[in-house]
Amino acid sequence: MRRASALIVIPLLAAAAIAGCSSSTSKSSASSSSGSSAANQSVKVSGDFGASPTVHIPKLKAGPDLYTKTLIKGTGEKLTAAESLVGNFVLYDWSGTTAKLVGSTFSSSGPTLFSGQMLPGLSAALVGQPTGSRVLAVIPPKDGFGTTGNSQIGVKGTDTLVFVVDMVSAIKNNASAVGTQVSNGGGDLPTVTEAAGQAATVKIPAGTAAPKALTTKTLVQGTGAKVASGDYVVVQYTGVIWRTGKVFDSSWSRNEPFAFNVGAGQVIKGWDDGLIGQTVGSRVMLVIPPADGYGSSGQSSVGIKGTDTLVFVVDILGAYAPTK
Repeated sequence: MRRASALIVIPLLAAAAIAGCSSSTSKSSASSSSGSSAANQSVKVSGDFGASPTVHIPKLKAGPDLYTKTLIKGTGEKLTAAESLVGNFVLYDWSGTTAKLVGSTFSSSGPTLFSGQMLPGLSAALVGQPTGSRVLAVIPPKDGFGTTGNSQIGVKGTDTLVFVVDMVSAIKNNASAVGTQVSNGGGDLPTVTEAAGQAATVKIPAGTAAPKALTTKTLVQGTGAKVASGDYVVVQYTGVIWRTGKVFDSSWSRNEPFAFNVGAGQVIKGWDDGLIGQTVGSRVMLVIPPADGYGSSGQSSVGIKGTDTLVFVVDILGAYAPTK
């Protein structure tokens, strides 16, 4: 589904697979739920953190109970329910006595963002674990997609899910820019007011025409790595229509950050062009003319005309290079 903002769909596998309605690492002893069956505990995983794991699933029927195991114990901060997780995963569909690979972010363009309401079994496996960990979760239907399954990714209502997740980084759902403020805009540009952990307030200058070309203004200067084309970037944002001064979309209203691969056409051109080269921790104002936004068609569902210039205030929370 395309959001009515700058951003188009998160990759289908990641969005469908994880949703319900770097530190050094060391090996750790296994932990599992007490009711797990022998078949679920027989799932074996090998490989290093950050590399695609090798997963062996026995040719048996899966048991009825959730089974989790910490394969590699990280040393980072523990994930809380008030945070989103940047991570890599592989997912298998265990149906009857056979299993098939559904997909893997290790073989795609980078990690994904675990945010919003995760599958119950996945949440149970990950919340409380430190970043830098690799976690196995064998999830029965009752802790996964339930009896309806998930036809989007070919999972039936009787199928068990097998996840192996590398927990890269935890990001608070109200995280914002952490650098040094260098501007609040103003003059011929909108004025931006924002408190830490809150959405920006954007005031359009009265009687001033919008810039004809893409305009980028750094408001808070971060000290992190520079965003490069292809990076998986995690942001907070507020979008405003210049003509009306009204907010048409904001990640803050969903209480979770948003992520995408920059420079890959997953966002409007103004985002790709305006965010590459910016540093993590920064807050950036993008003033985007129609040609670099939604073009002459606009987005009528949120009140954007084909002639509208858009203003985005974007907090860059993290940038992650594509998976090797």
